[in-house]
Amino acid sequence: MDPTPPRKNNGAPKHLRLKEIAELVDGELVGDASIVITGVAGIKEAKEGDITFLAHSRYLSFLEETAASAVITSKEISSAKKPLIRTPNPSQAFSKVVSSFIPPRFSQIAGIHPTAVVHESAVLGRAVSVGPYAVVEKGSRIGDRSILQAHAFIGEDCRIGSDTWIYPQVTLYPGTQVGNRVLIHGGAVIGSDGFGYDTVDGRHHKIPHVGFVLIEDDVEIGSNVSIDRGRFDKTWIKRGSKIDNLVQIGHNVVIGEDCLVVSQAGISGSTELGRSVVVAGQAGVVGHITLGDGAVVGAGTGVTKSVPPHTVVLGNPAKPMREGKRILALVSRLPELFKEVGEMKKKLG
Repeated sequence: MDPTPPRKNNGAPKHLRLKEIAELVDGELVGDASIVITGVAGIKEAKEGDITFLAHSRYLSFLEETAASAVITSKEISSAKKPLIRTPNPSQAFSKVVSSFIPPRFSQIAGIHPTAVVHESAVLGRAVSVGPYAVVEKGSRIGDRSILQAHAFIGEDCRIGSDTWIYPQVTLYPGTQVGNRVLIHGGAVIGSDGFGYDTVDGRHHKIPHVGFVLIEDDVEIGSNVSIDRGRFDKTWIKRGSKIDNLVQIGHNVVIGEDCLVVSQAGISGSTELGRSVVVAGQAGVVGHITLGDGAVVGAGTGVTKSVPPHTVVLGNPAKPMREGKRILALVSRLPELFKEVGEMKKKLG
C-alpha cells in the first residue's frame, strides 16, 4: 500500500456514486451502490465521504479501522464492514479514481507565451503549448499536444513527439530525440557531454562527445536527472522505462524496455541494461558491462561485473543475493567477534 495524502478537487466539488466508480475501474461492487463519494485519501487518513484502497494483505487491519466510506481491494478480500470494489489491481484502479477527482497539478493553454523564444525554423505541431521564457532553438520539431513549461530549453535540431510533457527548467541539448507520451520532470539535463578525458603528462584533455540521446515512447524521467550524450552514437532509453530523481546515466548507456532506475543510482558509460531490469537506490554500476533481462541490483550495491539475466545481486562488490546477505550479516557481527578475539588473546597470554 502506498499511503496517499488526502487531496481535494481544486475546482467544483466532484461527486460520484459508488456504482459509477465501480464501472470506471471495471470492478466488482460489494455493498451499497448508492453511496456518494466526494474525495480520495490514503487508508489511514481517509474520512467519511472518501474512497481509499488496500493493495497488500499486510495492511488488512486498516480495512476495519478506516473511516473511508468505501475501499478498493484485491479479489482476495470477500467482505468487510465497508462497501468494497474488488479489482485485480487495487493500486491501478485507485489511480484512475484519483484522476477523476483531482485535476492535473499543471495546466497550460495551447499556444506560445509572449515571453517564449521560438526560432522561425522550428516546427510546432497542433495544440502545442510553449510556456513563459521557454526557448526552442533552430530546426527543432515538437509533436502535437506536447507541452513545454516555463524556462524549458530545447536546443537545436531536437525532436519531441506528441503528448510529451516537459516540466519547468528542463534542458535538452542539441540533437536530443524524445518520443511520444514522455514525461521529463524539472531540472533534468538531457544530452550533456559525457565524462571522458585523456590524461597526458598529468593534464586532462577533454574527449569530444558528438553523439546524442534517444528517449523512446512512454518513458518518465525524474527531476534533476542527468543523461549524457553518446561519444559517437547514442545514449538510448528504451520504451516504457522509468527513471527516478537524481539519477546519473553516462554516455552510450542503453536502458532496455520497462526498466526501473531508482533515486541516486549511477550507471557508467557504455553499460547495457536488458529488459525489465531494476537498479535500486544509490546503486553504482561500472562501465562496459551488461545487466541481463530481469536482473535486480539491490540498494547501495556496487556492480563491477556483468550480471546474468534474472539474477538478484546485493553488496559491495555485488554478490548473488543469498551470499550478499550472509556477508552483510557477518559484517554486522565484526565488533562482537573483535571483542571475542581480544578476550582469547588475553587468555592465551
